[in-house]
Order: sequence, then structure tokens, then C-alpha cells
Amino acid sequence: MITLTERAASHVSNFLAKRGKGVGLRLGVRTSGCSGLAYRIEYADAVNTDDHTFESHGVKVVVDPKSLRFLEGTELDFTREGLNEGFKFNNPNVKDECGCGESFNV
Repeated sequence: MITLTERAASHVSNFLAKRGKGVGLRLGVRTSGCSGLAYRIEYADAVNTDDHTFESHGVKVVVDPKSLRFLEGTELDFTREGLNEGFKFNNPNVKDECGCGESFNV
């Protein structure tokens, strides 16, 4: 299961409403960086037949089957620190992260 905090769900809901389209948030991973994997996040306009879907605080989270094993159990938060804001992945599968925080391995 993949979940969103209330803060993340609120941010996604507000953005989807302003955007005027979309069914939810699509999460995935891609090969990248010095540790091997990087998160991919985008707004989902459709759900593919092989996608896995989860609902959290009224927001649909869509994950492709290849990414699910790396993201299982993840909680996505939306944080603000000073002038910076963005999504933060709380992923229990991560064994190591690179120094710059851009990639991870499991």
C-alpha cells in the first residue's frame, strides 16, 4: 500500500482542481543517479489496465507494476522548509541514499 499524508493529499487535490483534469497522482521509479534509482512523480490523466491504484485521503495514487516493489509501504508527504516546498518520500525499502539526495537503492 502507498499512502499520502493529509497535507500531501490536500496539495494534490488543490493542484488537480486548478489544472482542471486528472484522476490522481502517478508515482514511479527510474534508473538514475549514483545510487541507482530516482523517484518519478507526475499527475495521472488515466489509469492503465496493469497499474495498481490506492486511495488516500480522497486522492487516487497510481503506480506501474515495475515500480510497486520499490515503493510498497511508502508514505508521501508535502513539506515546506523556509522558501522550499515539495514532496518527501518516506520509503521503508530504502537501504542507502546518495549524498545529494537525488537517488536511492533498495
